[in-house]
Amino acid sequence: MEIKNQTIEQLAINTVRILSADAVQKANSGHPGMPMGAAPMAHVIYANQMKYNAKSPKWVNRDRFILSAGHGCMLQYSMLYLTGYDDITLDDIKDFRQMHSKTAGHPEYGHLQGIEVTTGPLGQGFANGVGFSIAQKHIAARFNKPGFNLFDYNIYAIVSDGDLQEGVAAEAASLAGHLKLGNLIYLYDDNHISIEGDTNVSFTEDVKMRFEAYGWQVLVVTDGNDIDAIAAAVEQAKLVTDKPTLIKVRTHIGFGSPNKVDSYEAHGSPLGVEELKLVKKAFGFNPDESFVIPAEVLAFYNQQGSKGAADEAAWNTLYSDYKVAYPALAAEYELLASGALPQDWENTLPVFAGTDKAIATRSASGKVINAIAATLPQMIGGSADLAPSTNTLIDGATSFTADNYAGRNFHFGIREHAMGAIANGMALSHNIIPYCATFLIFSEYMRPTIRLAAIMKIRSIFIYTHDSIGLGEDGTTHQPVEQLISLRSIPNTLILRPADANETAQAWRVALAHTTGPVCLILTRQALPIIDQDKYGSAKNVEKGAYIVSDCEGDAQVILLATGSEVSLIMKAQEQLKAEGISSRVVSMPSWELFEQQDAAYKNSVLPKHIKKRVSVEMASTLGWHKYVTDNGIAIGLDRFGESAPAEVLMEEFGFTVANVVAKAKVVIAG
Repeated sequence: MEIKNQTIEQLAINTVRILSADAVQKANSGHPGMPMGAAPMAHVIYANQMKYNAKSPKWVNRDRFILSAGHGCMLQYSMLYLTGYDDITLDDIKDFRQMHSKTAGHPEYGHLQGIEVTTGPLGQGFANGVGFSIAQKHIAARFNKPGFNLFDYNIYAIVSDGDLQEGVAAEAASLAGHLKLGNLIYLYDDNHISIEGDTNVSFTEDVKMRFEAYGWQVLVVTDGNDIDAIAAAVEQAKLVTDKPTLIKVRTHIGFGSPNKVDSYEAHGSPLGVEELKLVKKAFGFNPDESFVIPAEVLAFYNQQGSKGAADEAAWNTLYSDYKVAYPALAAEYELLASGALPQDWENTLPVFAGTDKAIATRSASGKVINAIAATLPQMIGGSADLAPSTNTLIDGATSFTADNYAGRNFHFGIREHAMGAIANGMALSHNIIPYCATFLIFSEYMRPTIRLAAIMKIRSIFIYTHDSIGLGEDGTTHQPVEQLISLRSIPNTLILRPADANETAQAWRVALAHTTGPVCLILTRQALPIIDQDKYGSAKNVEKGAYIVSDCEGDAQVILLATGSEVSLIMKAQEQLKAEGISSRVVSMPSWELFEQQDAAYKNSVLPKHIKKRVSVEMASTLGWHKYVTDNGIAIGLDRFGESAPAEVLMEEFGFTVANVVAKAKVVIAG
């Protein structure tokens, strides 16, 4: 199998294969087979088809590349190094999968320039790419003008059999076809192998017919080493602008390995020292040398990686002319691109009077969205077919459809998992702030996407309504119990559960200013009284996570803590306790995370260490509350599933009543 007289492209591809396998072998961990089989596809993308500038990796009109098959990350690391990205060195390649290495076990956003998104859990990158695509279409529709085609980039991805088996990819593919996202060009690494062996043990569907049914163009390349055929397929994909394209490329995992080609043994473990020597010999490399990159290959790939500099220079000139022709649009775009919010935008937030009618926080959230939408054009979003319930439509705005990419209202369909992943892709485009919504119970369908948003520390806003047994008759299946503590357990995730309409407005203020991770807004179905801010604590204190809403003279005998709808309950309990001569303090605690960020002095001012008599009230699992109510307190919650009944009946049944809170407060005081 020895290859002689290699062309520069053959030598380059084989270098990628061996460099990737060398790194996996040195780490004694990883997936060498996928990079070895998919190297020709990556070569075509990076050396032939993709528009990018390795020396300017944030150029806004660059094509995006996503390695959805993130287990093959050494393929992407090799291409980034060889094409000349400045922040990756050969030492980084040698440091693959080691502590604090830039070259982590799966591609991680923020570790290296050129990695657009953190992938790994299969199907996520596929769905993220749909979000990237939507963002491009939206920005182009808003800002491109005749003669000024500022935003025309494509989104490339390499996806695997595993990606296509995941449900999130199916959801995203369906929506992408519906929206006719012609800027998606996905290359399918059709190598027929998964960890358990040949994919025929579990995956025998006709992928081509399936994706054609979704509305995709599907092209087939029968030889994964035929770079001319792959390039021709990509060119054909570019010509079809009203359909996403899947290019099905028949590859061979571990290509070049005499004993492990087309075997699951090349999937999840190193080839082994002796087998790797055989590979090197087969490709004309010295079997006793490692991490050797022919000078001509490095020069070739560096040249390909810098070709986009001319494209970027031309774009910069075009944009300079655009600023003259369309100064207002240019200013708007630059604001969006900066990630900053308009000056004094908070002045558009609504303020609700204590005399106003009771209102559900989901409804208050809808009023906030519509009050600030005109001032914040970067805000776009929608729901998983629940807009009338989640109150997420922008009044007067159009819908984002295949015929109107400028629309701000999104209809994700009943696709919660893909919705979250798509929102993450939109957030990673850095020109918009996406929000998406469903019922709190269905956050379960979105946990992988929330977690990845938290890992990447990106600006996705997840709106969850119907937050408790207060939703009533829908019953056990729809009543969230464990979801709040589950979401609170995700690092880098900000949870906000406002107590009334004004706290909801302030929760939006905090959410939009938060740039270091996702935010979950937890909102009620049932109407809540508006807390009179002239009489009680200011809702602006939401930014501190917890604050005193209503206090007593001197030290309180007991502190009552709650989040969301339960704050109005404990305020009524405070009144009853006062009537019985018992002093108490009411604390609203909309965000544990924000409260923990405050200094010790502030935290002690709200929850003084010497007042250990405390009662917390939340219609959810009590897990975690004992951090705040201490051993001397009681956490009133729901450590079982709910029931189907009217909300007021459920409140009585499960003890979310003034009488029960008062009784528990007395028990705590007596104890």
